[in-house]
Amino acid sequence: MISQVNITCMIESERARFAQANPASAALARRCEAHWHGGVPFHWMLDWGTPFPLFAERASGAELWDADGHRYADFCLGDTGSMFGHSPPPVARAIARQAERGLAYMLATEDAAVVADELAARFGLPFWQVTSTASEANRAVIRWCRGITGRSKILVFNGCYHGAVDDVFVDLRDGVPEMRRSLVGQAYDMREHTRVIEFNDLAALEAALAPGDVAAILTEPALTNVGMVLPLPGYLEAMRELATRHGALLVFDETHTISSGYGGHSMTYGTQPDLFVLGKPVAGGVPCAVYGFTAEVAAQMERLRETGEKGHSGIGTTLSANALAMAAMRACLTEVMTCEAYDRMLALADRLAEQLRAVIASHGLPWPVVHVGARAEFICAEQAPRNGTEARAAMQGALEAAIHLFLINRGVLIAPFHNMMLVSPATTDAQVVRLAEVLDQCLGILTE
Repeated sequence: MISQVNITCMIESERARFAQANPASAALARRCEAHWHGGVPFHWMLDWGTPFPLFAERASGAELWDADGHRYADFCLGDTGSMFGHSPPPVARAIARQAERGLAYMLATEDAAVVADELAARFGLPFWQVTSTASEANRAVIRWCRGITGRSKILVFNGCYHGAVDDVFVDLRDGVPEMRRSLVGQAYDMREHTRVIEFNDLAALEAALAPGDVAAILTEPALTNVGMVLPLPGYLEAMRELATRHGALLVFDETHTISSGYGGHSMTYGTQPDLFVLGKPVAGGVPCAVYGFTAEVAAQMERLRETGEKGHSGIGTTLSANALAMAAMRACLTEVMTCEAYDRMLALADRLAEQLRAVIASHGLPWPVVHVGARAEFICAEQAPRNGTEARAAMQGALEAAIHLFLINRGVLIAPFHNMMLVSPATTDAQVVRLAEVLDQCLGILTE
């Protein structure tokens, strides 16, 4: 067992250790406070639990150096944005080459032909569009689904995350839908057009679709942002069948579950969506996202466009599919996100999960390790969650903060949101061993 006293003591001692070891980051934090709200250019940079923000100096492969010269084994990898390593050489070369030729034309380049062929072959969907972020892609997909079906309702799952898309910020609390409490400045009630149920609840899924008013089911094949929640056997297959039966379009947001395998979760495990969204890592860290769709959906899109007035559709921005992003995506898809890279990532992630389980068991803790391809997470609870409610109940904020601080102070970064880790093609066996050793030290102190 881990006492609250031990957690509090670790947080206090690790915050003091961090402050002493990072004078350059402290100085930059003070300087940035003058004009950056919260002292950082984006507020998520405050979520690491450190007494002041940690400032990065550079990163390469699976390593990162901070402003004070400390070197980290990076298992966060930009919260998936750099899932295939920081600045993969083919992507870095493509960016440098394209930077001399122009960054944005609002015209296609030769890269578009190569990228389209790669996406269709890899993910099994014939037609694609490019946006700047997965949030933008999800907004576009929701609009298309509503337009195609003539229905207003979107079905999401408790604890889901699909970027900064208003429609999905609905949770279940004690079984009652409510707007997510963290959402700022919301002016209308999304519950009028968004239905939310628990993941892995087949009866709830069928009941939610039965009225025939759902335009789309929007989900990750495995939930990854409320902790990791894996689908029960047969659940996604049943979801596919029910969506078809009730006339709803099935959308998989694979921005995180691209870790599952070369073709994402859907191609690795076989359940095919009508539309597919992939963000952050697809261009090696350059802001870019894509969404793909079936030939039937493409035909419905064209019929919809023909019935409307030409002009702004509410879909896309001027920088969507800019030349720089397309060059980076071509390099990433053809030279970085390869079968060989996945083979290495998945094998090393298997070893990471095994070592985490061994370390946790050696301290008499019942914590499970959940594992989706190159992504792994240990959960500070007695069993792996089956839905969003169970995942939230498993979260232990203070304990997780103590562990994260301990790891940071010893040169290991994992995602600041719960206990998620990624293995990249550049990650080494030595880094996996180091993570396990530092976690072992941490749990030894917490359980003494």
